[in-house]
Amino acid sequence: MFKDKVKTLLEEALNDDTSLFLIDFSVSADNSIKVILDGDSGITVEDCVKISRAIEHNLDREEYDFSLEVTSAGAASPLIMARQYSKNIGRKLKVKTASDTFEGNLTATTDTGIVLEWKTREPKPIGKGKVTVQKEAKIIFSDIEEAKVIVTI
Repeated sequence: MFKDKVKTLLEEALNDDTSLFLIDFSVSADNSIKVILDGDSGITVEDCVKISRAIEHNLDREEYDFSLEVTSAGAASPLIMARQYSKNIGRKLKVKTASDTFEGNLTATTDTGIVLEWKTREPKPIGKGKVTVQKEAKIIFSDIEEAKVIVTI
């Protein structure tokens, strides 16, 4: 009952700002509410506050004893939804699949997957030495076990 009410309030708040989307939502047995959000253009503290207020101001503390935490998906958090990839075009990702691990620049997203590009040194086909080669991997979303943005300083 309580969880359904919170979920309805959360959905209404997200419908008011379609650039934000839900990554994770949970309500524990002691009514601890945790909401993790992301946005098409990133997410600000004000976005988290807005969603928090939309939930908290519509729940009666006399009726329910609860705690509420609204956060953004962290920079080191894995990318979970296909919608998160498009905002990270141009950034370097580490993507694990069942058979391989790729590190490269995210150059494109499609309805079904992503395109990573990177440069690598390989032996020359003829003669000694190495040559720099441009590589590309097209990975479908269902093959991705984990994808993270590589944060550089």
